[in-house]
Amino acid sequence: MTAALRLVDPEVETRPWPEQAAVDDPQYRRQVAHLLADSRFYRAKLTAAGLATAGAVGGLADIAALPFTEKDELRATRTADEPVGTHLIPPLSEIARVFSTSGTTGTPSYVPLTREDLADWVAVSRRSYGASGVSAGNRLISTYGAGPFVAGVTLDTFNAIGVTHIPVGSAATDRLVAAVRLLHADTVALTPSYALHIAEWCAERGIDLRAENVERLLVAGEPGGGEPATRARLEAAWGADVTEAMGIGDICVSLWGECQEKHGMHFSGRGFVHFELIDPDTGKPVEMKDGAEGELVYTHLRHRAAPLLRFRSRDHVVVWTSPCACGRTAPRVRCIGRTDDMLIVRGVNVFPTALRQIVNEFSPSVSGAIAVRPRLKGFRQDPPLPVAVEVREGGSVDNPALAERIRARVREALTVATEIALVPYASLPRSTYKSHLVDWSRAAPAVE
Repeated sequence: MTAALRLVDPEVETRPWPEQAAVDDPQYRRQVAHLLADSRFYRAKLTAAGLATAGAVGGLADIAALPFTEKDELRATRTADEPVGTHLIPPLSEIARVFSTSGTTGTPSYVPLTREDLADWVAVSRRSYGASGVSAGNRLISTYGAGPFVAGVTLDTFNAIGVTHIPVGSAATDRLVAAVRLLHADTVALTPSYALHIAEWCAERGIDLRAENVERLLVAGEPGGGEPATRARLEAAWGADVTEAMGIGDICVSLWGECQEKHGMHFSGRGFVHFELIDPDTGKPVEMKDGAEGELVYTHLRHRAAPLLRFRSRDHVVVWTSPCACGRTAPRVRCIGRTDDMLIVRGVNVFPTALRQIVNEFSPSVSGAIAVRPRLKGFRQDPPLPVAVEVREGGSVDNPALAERIRARVREALTVATEIALVPYASLPRSTYKSHLVDWSRAAPAVE
């Protein structure tokens, strides 16, 4: 079966991209009218910006003039009586499902969906997973702790696709490997960090994953699966194709999906979500063309429960707009990292994921695990930036030549000075969900 035959909505997914804005504009105008009429949050926000009517707001061609929506703004409207915030439009009695964030930084944020919203999320996610080749009849293992979180929509989506779904969850590596071997699963959905952890776990026990039935790994939840070195390690260890998917909980669980061409994730939200690319420092629009970089900003086009307008994702991506052989015409992206994880070292922006990608070039001398260890709290750091690099299993940390080669390669690629410390294999933490690449435990308080 060719990639083109896996299109879920052929008419939509092959529509010339320049025509998409004209298709979306009427829907966007209706959504703006809905916000002004029914959303206390946006009625106040737009009125304060001098945009009290739908006519004043205008259409998609005028969207860059509107204020952004920040996550902290939404949090600030939450109260004991209104735990979602004032951007919730219907009463909770009319909401079909309420997901939550993990609440690692405090009280969880809640994401409500009407039945129509839930159906829209499933429709978008079907396109995303369809791009990766997931189709009816696949035996698919999912590892997400999906119950209370937005990843729960993946369960609805897998049902809608018609796969034989085998939910295992995370932190159950022995059960997952048993399911792969006994139930002959051909697809596994998980984070790239967990996929690497499973590969190491199996290697330590003499289990050859390449001999199993797995044809594809669908990785999501964090950047990394699209890094060439990481993808190569995963494909070699599992004997399977690796493709990425990406979403954002406040907007839609899976908005981007990578096809078999493996050159970035196609936008899957056409007709439901509008996206922009901005300069994260200035907020100004960035022209979308091959190689452009910036932060993704999202606007719901048809959402009822808690719609968002120009929501800053903090996801920093590189974009491609050139034609793809799979037939999909939407732009593609690869996530470089999150702008709120970025460090600035003497004026140079450094994403931890970019450091990991460079370190992975030195495989098999290294395991691929790293930890950036800033000396001071805060995003501004003085050079050299300390980076712990884990050596391969059985490798020696007494290898100054390897450390120097890594330091020189980072300097060449990122123009940033680092201090590379080789550490023993398995000394850095492994994750069964998302990896944490910055270790702040040794950072001193920033000087005021």
